[in-house]
Amino acid sequence: MTEKRTVLYNEHTKLGASFTDFGGWQMPLKYSSELAEHHAVRNSAGLFDLSHMGEVWVTGPEAAAFLDYALVGKISAMAVGKAKYSLICTEDGGIIDDLITYRRPAADTAGDGTDRFLVVPNAGNADVVAAALAERAAGFNVRVDDASAATSLIAVQGPRAQELLLRLVPAAQHGLVTELKYYAAVEVPFLVGSAGKELLLARTGYTGEEGFEIFVANDDAPALWQALAAIAEDGELTPAGLASRDSLRLEAGMPLYGNELSLQGDPFAAGLGPVVALSKEGDFVGKSALAAKKEAGAGSTGGRRLVGLKGLGRRAGRAHYSVLKDGKTVGEVTSGQPSPTLGYPIAMAYVDVEFTQAGTVLDIDLRGKAEPFVVVDLPFYKRST
Repeated sequence: MTEKRTVLYNEHTKLGASFTDFGGWQMPLKYSSELAEHHAVRNSAGLFDLSHMGEVWVTGPEAAAFLDYALVGKISAMAVGKAKYSLICTEDGGIIDDLITYRRPAADTAGDGTDRFLVVPNAGNADVVAAALAERAAGFNVRVDDASAATSLIAVQGPRAQELLLRLVPAAQHGLVTELKYYAAVEVPFLVGSAGKELLLARTGYTGEEGFEIFVANDDAPALWQALAAIAEDGELTPAGLASRDSLRLEAGMPLYGNELSLQGDPFAAGLGPVVALSKEGDFVGKSALAAKKEAGAGSTGGRRLVGLKGLGRRAGRAHYSVLKDGKTVGEVTSGQPSPTLGYPIAMAYVDVEFTQAGTVLDIDLRGKAEPFVVVDLPFYKRST
């Protein structure tokens, strides 16, 4: 496979980034210390390159009805300017990907009721999702355009994110940023280069913190990255890599495809039952299988359900480590590491349903040594509002 690089690769190199492969992309793992980058996001703000993510535009008079059919959520119920977390599943209910869909204002003025939606899949699944959407579009009056190769995505996450972004937005348009609600998006003029450029700004993120994600054309991405870095004083905005992004999302109890979610997975076992709109009108891909899974009960796949585990000792569990009860295997860790914010080990794991009650003490097999953990409600960390 050919190694892929984002258009910000040179920016990361200048900053001394250590790189890792992620979904076929060479992405910054960290720039100096993943621990320092994690704390920067929790206490000030972090700057992330997310340009490995996919961007697929769905447009046309039947775009909303098509996405109701292609995804498990009721996308047609979204107001213009809002965003929605959803899943795209197979006919047998397996999870192809979890993704966010943004409903944008209609672009054309022909009066044909054309709708526009931006679907954002995960990096490793971008091609698969784009292909699945194109295939499912048969019979609908829609157009599916994969814009991933031409689009970059930059995130500013942390309690000072809004303050920093406002320094790059004309004062007259500050309200576009300050009044933007969570899971919403708006076009904002950013002062990049010699003039303001309208960029799609979304109040979304994967860190559990206040934050924003900015969609930008590849040609303008380096200038935006440089402008963000330039307007920040020392310590206000720290470039952050995938290592801190992973520890941040784990603390926030957010699933990662390939860990908590998979083709063999069950949305109900993963705690994503509310995402599946079985009551929406008409059929959708995977509806019958998902209805059967729900009828069988949450956690029906292998009789297990996703839980949070808090370490009672100092050692952390890792993905694929066995979860034990009285020496017997009752589950498997999907993600785990020490929590930099909380100061103790945390993990997510699929555990036999009878052991999923909060307060249940279990063990994780740490290479032959049983280490005690207790089941806790997710998320582990929730920012104060």
